[in-house]
Amino acid sequence: MADWNRGNGAVDDMLDAENKLLADNLVTKVSRLKSLAYDIDKEAEGQNSYLDGMDSDFQSTTGLLTGSVKRFSTMVLSGKDNRKVLCYVSVGLVLIFFLLCYLVSRAQA
Repeated sequence: MADWNRGNGAVDDMLDAENKLLADNLVTKVSRLKSLAYDIDKEAEGQNSYLDGMDSDFQSTTGLLTGSVKRFSTMVLSGKDNRKVLCYVSVGLVLIFFLLCYLVSRAQA
């Protein structure tokens, strides 16, 4: 019986050493997961603040475009003289657009 207890003590020591090794590995993995979770949290906070900034930018742009459309509609509905000016401005903008497209294509070639 004494021999059996001595052999069991060696097995217990070996199992304890293996458990300590596995526990150390688990601690390392848990700390790595904690670090990754912290990094993900910081990235999510950064992305949320970026999206909030974009939201306010889009709202200000929407307000600007709404005002422009109202002024444009007022000009169109106001009379014949303004329609001529509108046509000249529209044709001028279209010509400028095509001129810029041509210049950009020439610059890239």
